[in-house]
Formats: sequence, structure tokens, C-alpha cells
Amino acid sequence: MKRIRFSPLLFRRIHKWMGLILGIQFVIWALSGSVMALLDMEKVGGHSSSAADAPALHTTGYAPLASLASTADVTGVTLRNLGSRPIYEVRSGAEVRLFDAETGAPVTIDAAAARRIATQANDARITRAQLLPEPNLESRDFSGPVWRIDFADEENNSAYVSADTGRFLIMRGDTWRTWDFFWMLHNMDYLNRTSFNHPLIVFVAFGTLWISGTGFYLLFKSFSRADFRWLRRRRRSAARS
Repeated sequence: MKRIRFSPLLFRRIHKWMGLILGIQFVIWALSGSVMALLDMEKVGGHSSSAADAPALHTTGYAPLASLASTADVTGVTLRNLGSRPIYEVRSGAEVRLFDAETGAPVTIDAAAARRIATQANDARITRAQLLPEPNLESRDFSGPVWRIDFADEENNSAYVSADTGRFLIMRGDTWRTWDFFWMLHNMDYLNRTSFNHPLIVFVAFGTLWISGTGFYLLFKSFSRADFRWLRRRRRSAARS
């Protein structure tokens, strides 16, 4: 079996090809960072749940909690608005149930309800309401099933509403989608687009360290004593004078 000889020539060849691969990634980092910096951050940020202003709750006229079905296992109750309608948000562990706070009737977040909630944040024409069993990349910061409400506006905005709680979650538009694509290129998380702590970027980090170390090594290997003859000649001339 032929042994691999670790010579400066071998290091130089690996250094060259590794430098090409990492150099392409450095260009991608510079390009993606520049694009993200140039985008309008107001449009990138979208609109959070604070975008929809709910009316103030009145203080009387609510159904007693005891009238709700199966309240024995309740771990939390929230009285809040669902649009202009007061509701009870009842939690039983991980399960969430909604009830009309005035009548005690169960409330379901269907397509019509999701549309009404979304229009509080965007008054453009709705083109589609789609129920997603789990969040997509645009709503990845949340959990559980969500309604996606698409609007026919300049940004092609999509509102996301929780199918469990009816809460308005986030609004995403074309500017954010452009930013998110370049964010994916920047942090090299091509699946989830969330983490800097993944094997690919760790490889690039250690590759960069290796490039720096071998480059420093090859720098010294590139010189010979003959390269410094001019310095010795200069010293001899100075000694004669």
C-alpha cells in the first residue's frame, strides 16, 4: 500500500481546492448580507399579532365557567376577544378549546373565522384560505395547525392564524420571502433556516481555520535562503563601508 507523503506540494493542492470551495461561500456570505441590508426592514418585519387592534372587553354578561363542559381538567382560562367577539380560551394540558364567553357555546376556527381575523390586519381582497396541519417555513416560529390566508395586494401577503386558538400569528410578504431566501444562504441552514449551529457551518468554520493554518505554513515553505541573498549582500556592503 502506497503511503501518503505529507509534503508542501500536497498541502498546496488541498489548500488550493479548499480555498476555492470556501471562497465561493465567502462570496455568498457577502452577497446575501448585502441583499438583506438593502431590503426595506419595515416590509421584512411583517406584522405581528399586535397589528390587529381588538375592542375592549366589557365587565359583565359572561357565561359562568362552571357551565362549560369538562372543566375538571382545566389548567388555565383566558378571557379575550376573537375579533369583536368575547371568548374563553380554555387550556387542558396541551389541548386548547374555545367557547363563546356570552353563551358558553363551543367555538371552532373554520375558514370563515380565519378570514375575519386576518382582515383585521389587511383589508386587501382575499384570494385563498388554506388549512395547514403544521406550520410551513413562513410560520415556522409557531406550532400547531394554522390557517394561511392569501391576499391580492402588492406584497402578495399571507396571514397566518392559529387553527387552535384563533390568534393572529404573523403576516409574510414577498419582501420577507426574498430576505428569508438570502438568510438561508447566509446561515447555510437549507432545511429549517433557523440555526447557525449545524454540521455544515461547523465544517466551514474548521475549514477556514485549516486554510489559515496551512496558508501560514506554506508562506514559510515558499521562501528559501536564496530569497534573502539581497539582505546578506546589503549587510556585507554596509560592513565594508
